[in-house]
Amino acid sequence: MNRRTFISSVFGSLMAVEMEGISYASSLLPGATEKKEWKFLPGSKVPTKRLGKTDIDTPILIMGCCQELDPVYDKKLHRCYELGVNHLDTAQMYAEGNSHKTIAPFIKQIGDRKKLIIASKVHLSEDEATPEKFIKNLESSLEDLETDYLDIFYMHIVKHPRLLEKEFIEMGDKLKKTGKIRYFGFSVHHGVAPELMLKACELGGGIDVIMFKYSFREFGYDKLNRAIDACKRAGIGLIAMKTLGSIPDEAEEIVPWTSKNFTKIQAKLKAVWGDERIDGIASQMTNIQQVHENAWAAISKEKLSKDEMEKLIQIAKVTDHLYCRGCSYICEGKLKKKLYVEDVWRCLLYAKNYKDISWANYCYKGIKDYVRKLSPRDIELAGKLCPHNLDLVKIYNEVEKIIGS
Repeated sequence: MNRRTFISSVFGSLMAVEMEGISYASSLLPGATEKKEWKFLPGSKVPTKRLGKTDIDTPILIMGCCQELDPVYDKKLHRCYELGVNHLDTAQMYAEGNSHKTIAPFIKQIGDRKKLIIASKVHLSEDEATPEKFIKNLESSLEDLETDYLDIFYMHIVKHPRLLEKEFIEMGDKLKKTGKIRYFGFSVHHGVAPELMLKACELGGGIDVIMFKYSFREFGYDKLNRAIDACKRAGIGLIAMKTLGSIPDEAEEIVPWTSKNFTKIQAKLKAVWGDERIDGIASQMTNIQQVHENAWAAISKEKLSKDEMEKLIQIAKVTDHLYCRGCSYICEGKLKKKLYVEDVWRCLLYAKNYKDISWANYCYKGIKDYVRKLSPRDIELAGKLCPHNLDLVKIYNEVEKIIGS
């Protein structure tokens, strides 16, 4: 499916309801989005999909492990596994560096490493990155996870094409040959995603999987859609993250959500699953309720109605001025100064929307001193250059007020 086919199908006719393996505990009332009891029939499993040209059949819902996990017995991980969500996405920096050690007991409890898909990531900036440093951090990650290999190893938060140069691609090939990883790729959060994704396709091999920011808010972004098409043709597996398109504000409530079939969160996930170019969604689920809500949506064969999809598009339009698309090359490029716009915005998102002050602080501490030295005038000018009219002065002030101390 290419971008034209996908966009056309989004606004297609309402599909008949087809339920398999799930049941409603009660009907959703207009506006209801929380605290619903999701019931599953015995044997219900999240569907799987082949991940690009790899031999991995990934569940379309992947457990994001950025949150704190119980190192003794994590109920969320075990419930995910029962529902077919056996793909865990973690990173060396997650849970303030503790994620790997808390996942290790779960791997032992399952008892068969081959029944799990373990993906992890290492972040090194373009200035400090070397193959040797990546390998050293990978080996440390394997030690903490108490496993001999990763199914997928990502270079994390890639912002610069330097990390796709020959030495890093050869590193990935070498690690695959040694058996320490099965597949190699990178994650990208920022507006440079299309550029990096296209470069990965031009390599003619070496990059097996890409994880990138993709939600209902990006559906009309032509450059990104062309990059997704190119990756699909190249056989690169595509994992979507940040699929809820969250904003550090409650302005989404301006558009009432009245679906009787899906919560707003489920609808956002269904919108991305509706794009057949996407192989899976990595979603951080912090409690059993969220595991059930997301898994229920993944198992349901009912598709979004035209009205539900139009509501999401309306939400995207009325809150566009609150969502950072990561195109800092526009504002920072014209000012010729690094401002860490998307990084600051994301810290505010973690603090206000996710209510995770600890993680927001962890992400902010590396740039805090630099950001504090920025000229208020430069921040104001960057805001005026923003094509989506983000109030950067307000965002920077809020971040400093909430997590700056």
